[in-house]
Amino acid sequence: MAELVTLARPYAKAAFEVAFGEGRLAEWQSMLNAAGAVAANAKVQNALSSPALTGDQQAKMMLDICGDSLDIKAGNLIRTLASNKRLALLPEIAIQFAALKARQEKTLAVGVVSAFPLDEAASSRLSQALTKKWQQNVQLQTEVDATLLGGLVIKAGDMVIDASVRGRMLKLADALST
Repeated sequence: MAELVTLARPYAKAAFEVAFGEGRLAEWQSMLNAAGAVAANAKVQNALSSPALTGDQQAKMMLDICGDSLDIKAGNLIRTLASNKRLALLPEIAIQFAALKARQEKTLAVGVVSAFPLDEAASSRLSQALTKKWQQNVQLQTEVDATLLGGLVIKAGDMVIDASVRGRMLKLADALST
C-alpha cells in the first residue's frame, strides 16, 4: 500500500500543477476519477497485466475505454503511465489529486456516522461548528449505523471523534475491567 502511495505521488503532483495552472482543478478531478475507475475495473486490470501488451497498446486500450472523458493532456498522462507500466496507479493518483485539491481549496471531507438520520438543521449546525473548529470548509458525508445506539462518530482524515453511546459504553467497560 505504501509503495502505491509513494509511486503515485509525483504523478498526482504533476497533474495537480498542470490543472492548477490552467484553473481546471474540477475538470482534472473528474478525468482522473474516470480513468481511475476504468483502471480499477477487474477486467481492465486483467487485460493490462498481460505481458503481451506493449505500453502503447495499453495506453490505446485505456484511451479507447475512457473515450471523450479525457482531454489531450490527460491522455498524455495515460501514455506516460503506460510507458512506465504504471497504469495501476490511476486510482491512487485520483485519491492523491483529490487531497491536493481539497488542501488548495481549504475543504475537508468529514464522515459522520449517526445512530439516526440527521435532519437538515442538525447537519447544518454540525457543519458550521466543524467549519469553525477546523477553519476549513467542511463537506459532510453522513451515514446511519443503528448499532451506535445514540450520538455520533466523526471522521476527518486520520482524526476520529467517537461521541457515540456505544463508544462510551466500550470505554466504561474497558475502565472497569482494568
